[in-house]
Amino acid sequence: MGLARPQAWLSGLPTAMVYGSLALFTTILHNVFLLYYVDTFVSVYKINKISFWVGETVFLLWNSFNDPLFGWLSDRHFLSSRPRTGTGLSSRAVVLTRVQALGWHGPLLALSFLAFWVPWAPAGLQFLLCLCLYDGFLTLVDLHHHALLADLALSAHGRTHLNFYCSLFSAAGSLSVFASYAFWNKEDFSSFRAFCVALAAGSGLGFLGATQLLRRRVEATRKDSGLLSLTPQLLVGAEEVGSITLGQYLRQLARHQNFLWFVGMDLVQVFHCHFNSNFFPLFLEHLLSDHISRSTGSFLLGISYVAPHLNNLYFLPLCRRWGVYAVVRALFLLKLGLSLLMLLAGPEHPGLLCIFIASNRVFTEGTCKLLTLVVTDLVDEDLVLNHRQQAASALLFGMVALVTKPGQTFAPLLGTWLLCFYTGHDLFQQPTVTPVGSTQPWPEPPAPAPAQAPMLRQGCFYLLVLVPITCALLQLFTWSQFTLHGRRLHMVKAQRQNLAQAQTLDIKTV
Repeated sequence: MGLARPQAWLSGLPTAMVYGSLALFTTILHNVFLLYYVDTFVSVYKINKISFWVGETVFLLWNSFNDPLFGWLSDRHFLSSRPRTGTGLSSRAVVLTRVQALGWHGPLLALSFLAFWVPWAPAGLQFLLCLCLYDGFLTLVDLHHHALLADLALSAHGRTHLNFYCSLFSAAGSLSVFASYAFWNKEDFSSFRAFCVALAAGSGLGFLGATQLLRRRVEATRKDSGLLSLTPQLLVGAEEVGSITLGQYLRQLARHQNFLWFVGMDLVQVFHCHFNSNFFPLFLEHLLSDHISRSTGSFLLGISYVAPHLNNLYFLPLCRRWGVYAVVRALFLLKLGLSLLMLLAGPEHPGLLCIFIASNRVFTEGTCKLLTLVVTDLVDEDLVLNHRQQAASALLFGMVALVTKPGQTFAPLLGTWLLCFYTGHDLFQQPTVTPVGSTQPWPEPPAPAPAQAPMLRQGCFYLLVLVPITCALLQLFTWSQFTLHGRRLHMVKAQRQNLAQAQTLDIKTV
């Protein structure tokens, strides 16, 4: 009787809540990873500079290509034309396959997260292997989780409902950043290591429990009814009209105009998101350090991880009412307007600067979260245009990542080059004499000379406002060419529904 009540309560949770909880079990790990993995290997494990950059270079290549690789391995069977006859794998079975993959890869992600915090190999080798293992399992989890968003629901209302719970649970997961401050200690690493073990255990067990609940929900679609509808049941694995090679698939994408305009816009968005993340501490230091305390700066940094998810809880209902296209366009216009206002106001208003730096990061990160919904619409259009037997959701998400992830690399490279070009201050400048046997893998960059400080402050200000102005103008242009909204979007969804019903044995609802 003691276990019956919790099991009954868990069984009564809405499907959208169970789906959204998967974001919690990823976020509690990933935010801690982003904050501490570099500092751990540099300050605790004393990795040398060459090993660090070799590991980061290999990681950059692996991070760029594993998304389409795993997407192709997952969805290559769905690329052929629709089958003529026979029975085979249904849409429900595709969803179950993705849920089963999450049940395996989620706990493996938690184990690979643990591998960072326990020294088990030479620092350079451990750094390389840990990065590649962790990013591989993170990619698998993200691809299948995002693909489920397109597979579980077809309507815009259903997808925004699922995304609402993702944002809610992601905000809760971001609180692990605040909790980590209480345990982080470079000199005594045991308490932080125990904290990471607790996070990994909670995440792994959460993935197992959530995927089991989700699997039971999907399997019970014949009996139950609820708020979310599964996509209609398609026949997959029957007699095929023709198989598609990778080259043919890439040529199909090259003819997909909305896909091309979207990845162009999203490349700029990814660049801007990582530019804000990379230079957020620099802007606080050189523009606001004389006006705010160190603890206030740390609070702004921490809240910037949580606020975008909370922000989306407001924007997602607007997406249901006005459409994702209109909301994203309004956010681009807001970014442009705030940046122009800040440019006219100048750097001598610390209150405005504080609000602008925080809001710029929050709105930019929030826009990234909304764009997942646009990719699900592109999945629908890809299926309709190419008459696929099943939506290749994971593969399309992987191809979007392949094109847009270089923005992560361009952000720090272009930002540091612009800062050096306009101010002469090199963030990577080293002293002429390096102590032999120093415990630091590379020295800290020297502070700017007093005469250079005003120029550096002015350069940081113009970098802060001109980058979002340029990004907003580029995005407004590319977004104006994107036509998958309004009447066309309704037409695509109706055609997908009709194509599915033409091969449906029976349509079930959850």
